Amino acid sequence: MSQTSPRLLDSAEEALRRGVDGLFAMRRADGVFDFGGTGWTSVLSTVGAISALHAADPVRSASLIAGGVEWLCEMQQPDGGWSTVPGVSAEAGPTAVVCATLHLLAPERATDAVRAGQAWLVRFGGLDALPHREMAAVCSRFYATAGWLDPDALPRLPLELAAFPRLFRQLLDFRAPLVAAAALAQVRTRKQNPIRQLLNRLGTPGALRLIRQIYEHEGMTGEFSDDPWAAGLACGALARAGAAPDLVALTVEWLRAKANPDGSWNMMSLDLTWSSYAVAGLLDAGHSDDPRLITTGAMFLDRQQNRPFEPFGTAAGFWGWSSPRGWPASVETAEVTAALARLPGGRTGEHLANAVGWLRAQQDSRGSWSLCVRNTRVANCGPCPHTTAQAVDALLHAGTPVSDREIRDAVHWLLANQRHDGTFDSVWYRPATSGTSVVLATLARCGHRNHLVARRAVEWLITTQLDDGSWSTGDGTTPGTVEETAWAVCALQAAGGSAEAVERGVVHLLAAQQLDGRWPEAAVSEYIREAARFPNGGLTNGLALRALAAYVNTAGRAGS
Repeated sequence: MSQTSPRLLDSAEEALRRGVDGLFAMRRADGVFDFGGTGWTSVLSTVGAISALHAADPVRSASLIAGGVEWLCEMQQPDGGWSTVPGVSAEAGPTAVVCATLHLLAPERATDAVRAGQAWLVRFGGLDALPHREMAAVCSRFYATAGWLDPDALPRLPLELAAFPRLFRQLLDFRAPLVAAAALAQVRTRKQNPIRQLLNRLGTPGALRLIRQIYEHEGMTGEFSDDPWAAGLACGALARAGAAPDLVALTVEWLRAKANPDGSWNMMSLDLTWSSYAVAGLLDAGHSDDPRLITTGAMFLDRQQNRPFEPFGTAAGFWGWSSPRGWPASVETAEVTAALARLPGGRTGEHLANAVGWLRAQQDSRGSWSLCVRNTRVANCGPCPHTTAQAVDALLHAGTPVSDREIRDAVHWLLANQRHDGTFDSVWYRPATSGTSVVLATLARCGHRNHLVARRAVEWLITTQLDDGSWSTGDGTTPGTVEETAWAVCALQAAGGSAEAVERGVVHLLAAQQLDGRWPEAAVSEYIREAARFPNGGLTNGLALRALAAYVNTAGRAGS
């Protein structure tokens, strides 16, 4: 172990104070830590919105569609591609759907933009090079709508499986309603032989029932997870199918109301995601009794859902990404539960008990956790080591003993699912530092810091640290980020890893801190895995505080 530098410790303590002030500056009056701001515009949201309006409301929404086309053209990057959100390198998924949408809606205005985008996609390797097969399928459907592919050449979506709700959601997880809508549309857009007609009749009632269950759970607003991309996909498909006209009409109104003056649409709000990570950092920094968190705690309670989410077969007691009517998410439910358990009074009342009950019920039979649906079979939704570690941490914070069966089953699954190189997967964050760090810290907390699996994870983290003290993806090809550095610092502290590596990571975090006390955000969060990423300021700043607090606490004890 290296000797802790008093100067470094003092600097870390000062950075921690500044970071706390900077993070509280992002808190709204309703308790939400808001990192959306004016830069939360989204290429995918805009594509989803204008393509849906073109299908369902082309005349009345013509000016909104034209505004979206202009904004998309302006957002094209010099290399010809597009990214999910501004400031991120071009990505194949967004580039493909933008090209198809511009060709469909404004072929003359966007000729040059489409040509440059197609050239970017050729250099990338085309849709076949997209690692996310579901996103590649979505892009193919956009190509068919634009006339670039024959609809009959696309793989048929198995509409008949919607007649078996449990199987349908396990096969598709949160994509089930989007696939249901697209499958209904394919009935109109491709040739149907007698057998297919029979299968379509079998599945159509179940597909419509699933979509309508979501529509009704959300208060018949048409918001579809408060996400213009998802709402646009569903609305456009239903419009082409000639189905659920009442739902289509309300979704059109919701999309029209969400348009920005510059022609764009924002990405889905992440009030609970931002806030849960921010609060975790503030709690680690010693602010559990801070009165400024009272309204945030109340906001958590107000947005917990007290009704089951029937489309996904889940009980009440969960949280979504933002809305008190949103879709269930194990990640947010785990993070809010962990924060709530540490806030004053958080362990009293029914809210925490309901959340713990929901997490227990959502655990997969194999011991893991997935995003929305228990025992999902979708590789890009679960099972996920990172999500599983978050769920375990939440249960531990809520008072569940390490000896509990759910904890033991989860730990057993984690120990059995390390990759050959010592890493762990993460579905919703850029691999591999994120999953490896979070799982390592959880294993250490469960008493397994000396297990061979934990030691291999420690070794991987130490060997992949970059020369400037930061961490990135571990492959040495991309610069380090605050998020990945903070994850690694927290994990090495928890697991008793290299003190030298920890201090180098802390030095990097200190150097990266901005004048306002906050840290720069990097696009390490997966909106669509390996196809579309975005930054999350609550995650960035919450993790930085957690890493510095862990260092200060450990170094302070060592020096006393």
